Amino acid sequence: MTTIAASSTSKLRVLASLCKVRVNSLIVFTAMIGMMLAQPGLPPPVRFLAASAGIGLVAFAAAAINCLIERTVDARMMRTQGRPLPRGEIAPAEALGFAILLGALGLALLHAWVNDLTLWLTLATFLGYAVVYTVLLKPATPMNIVIGGAAGAMPPLLGWTAMTGAVTPQAMALFLIIFLWTPPHFWSLCMARRDDYAKAGFPMLPVTHGIRHTCLQSLIYVALLCAASTLPVVLGMAGPAYALPAIALDAIFLRHAYGLWRQYNDHASLRMFRYSINYLCLIFASLFLDRLLSPWLTV
Repeated sequence: MTTIAASSTSKLRVLASLCKVRVNSLIVFTAMIGMMLAQPGLPPPVRFLAASAGIGLVAFAAAAINCLIERTVDARMMRTQGRPLPRGEIAPAEALGFAILLGALGLALLHAWVNDLTLWLTLATFLGYAVVYTVLLKPATPMNIVIGGAAGAMPPLLGWTAMTGAVTPQAMALFLIIFLWTPPHFWSLCMARRDDYAKAGFPMLPVTHGIRHTCLQSLIYVALLCAASTLPVVLGMAGPAYALPAIALDAIFLRHAYGLWRQYNDHASLRMFRYSINYLCLIFASLFLDRLLSPWLTV
């Protein structure tokens, strides 16, 4: 009995690793904030839970497909060689079946409890990440993360459409924030791990164009992101409880990017990578906080 329990626990750990739970928890979080912002008051609880679960399950499926497609490349990279597929902890057919099950369940939830616009947009997001980015763009162009970043920027828009059934300028503003955040977030990791990506054969920007050029591109994208972070205020989605933290968060991000451009080192690049994760969490948390506080601030 103990052996069976240990085996089940090990299998669950492997499956969770395929899902990239930590990364996708941020995706689901931004989708939830999109739902919270989409209408006055709290969203309908059943639709909120179904949309969160549906979007999350499809994101897990996309991550599993990504791991499946890149399993041979992952085996050559120090950062990814410990994943289950390169280590042989799960068979490719099992990973594929698991991904299909998760994706089908997620889409079924969206169809039954949310709306078909969100279903189709979520499916397009899945295809954008698992096929367009992973198969076509990542091995082909150094701008892969810029073009493919559109798929990663979709979750708050999906949350918005889950509540409203429509794509609006407000939803596009949330999309744009993550779209512009993605390149400097990813490049800061890629610069510090450039030898790993070169060994794997991926034409990432630091590999093809060098560190200096990538630092400049990162600084430009962070500056554009700071401009985009003002859109929720401009569009009337948020007030001072969002604006003040956003200004502070933008200033810190700019300082990281500018410092990296002035004098690069791997440790600073990894610090920027870690900060970028906190930045996105706090920007969206500030949007939610502003929504909670706005009735009292406008009295």
